[in-house]
Amino acid sequence: MPNKETMTFQQAMERLEEIVRLLEEGSRPLEESVALYEEGGRLTALCQQRLAAARLRIEEIDKEKSE
Repeated sequence: MPNKETMTFQQAMERLEEIVRLLEEGSRPLEESVALYEEGGRLTALCQQRLAAARLRIEEIDKEKSE
């Protein structure tokens, strides 16, 4: 799996979906579940950053088009 710096939005979302599935199974040991939860938090933050950057870029494009 790519590291956080090179991970695409889609890769992060796919991993988040996998983490949710694993946690919903409820069969992981507590320590692993906590580690998965922490990873999910980091991936959520990454996705939010990528979405914010995309939103900003779209706003810039719209602004350029209207000038």
